[in-house]
Amino acid sequence: KTTPLDPRFPNTNQAQHCWTRYNEYVLCLKNNDGEEDSCKKYHQFAASLCPSSWVERWDEQREEGTFQG
Repeated sequence: KTTPLDPRFPNTNQAQHCWTRYNEYVLCLKNNDGEEDSCKKYHQFAASLCPSSWVERWDEQREEGTFQG
């Protein structure tokens, strides 16, 4: 399933849309005490937009405490 249309990002370049969706996932985790099941849809939205290497790198950075989002 792909992310729903977001009128904030009408252009072809979806890098900012990707970054925003991933940060929505991170915010969801913070608001739900790290409960990944509650935030699964946000991770799926990011994964559907972002290159997998970006998501993997950001996941690793979160685990290491170095994620800048």
